[in-house]
Amino acid sequence: MTLAFGLWLSTDWEEAMSQYRCENCPIRKKAEARPNSLLARLWRWHTTWCPGWKAYQKSLQARKS
Repeated sequence: MTLAFGLWLSTDWEEAMSQYRCENCPIRKKAEARPNSLLARLWRWHTTWCPGWKAYQKSLQARKS
């Protein structure tokens, strides 16, 4: 089982994010460097449905509070 597939099946997304951090994702960094690229469009689309990204955003909100 691959890591990505294992994360998809995981019910604890906070635990998943500790293994696979969006904060340090090389794809995210490339997408941010070239915001008009196809990769950036794919990244933005990915963030609309990815439960790991949503858990990451939720953890950032918790840090601010």
